[in-house]
Amino acid sequence: MQLPLQLTVRNIALSEVAEADIREKAALLDGYYGQIIGCHVTVDAPHRHQHKGLLYDVRIDMTVPGSELAIRREPNEDIYVAIRDAFDAARRQLEDFARLQRGAVKTHETPPHGRVTQLFPEEGYGFLESSDGREIYFHRNSVLHGGFKNLEIGSEVRFAEEEGEKGPQASTVALVGKHHV
Repeated sequence: MQLPLQLTVRNIALSEVAEADIREKAALLDGYYGQIIGCHVTVDAPHRHQHKGLLYDVRIDMTVPGSELAIRREPNEDIYVAIRDAFDAARRQLEDFARLQRGAVKTHETPPHGRVTQLFPEEGYGFLESSDGREIYFHRNSVLHGGFKNLEIGSEVRFAEEEGEKGPQASTVALVGKHHV
């Protein structure tokens, strides 16, 4: 960290052990992302609840190049659990930020789309045409949520393709529509 850790404690007396735990976990954050400019940890016990004991609230604000990261978890009756949860969330946010900086963010391809061109309900199979014009076989069991009975010629579907014994086949078929995924 370029600046020393700032620790603010409100409405409670923080034990030396808890403070050491916070300082240790803050130092570990620097290992996950070495370009942290500053880190401010606030430990608060805002008020007593009638049905629960004292709840500890831990907030972590970090300054990183070009951004601010703010972490706040649900308050907890155990101060060490509150500290652990806040720093675990901070680590995940730092790792996500580092991936974003490296350009290593995963992109999920959307499944290919197609249209049902032939159906053989008694035999339990059909064919669909992919967006690039290929004919792909599918079986009744490949259609998600028992949706084979809802298919019609022209139905738009998403599918996962694999190579079958006699050519391409859809291993998973999902009806696309208002109430379908």
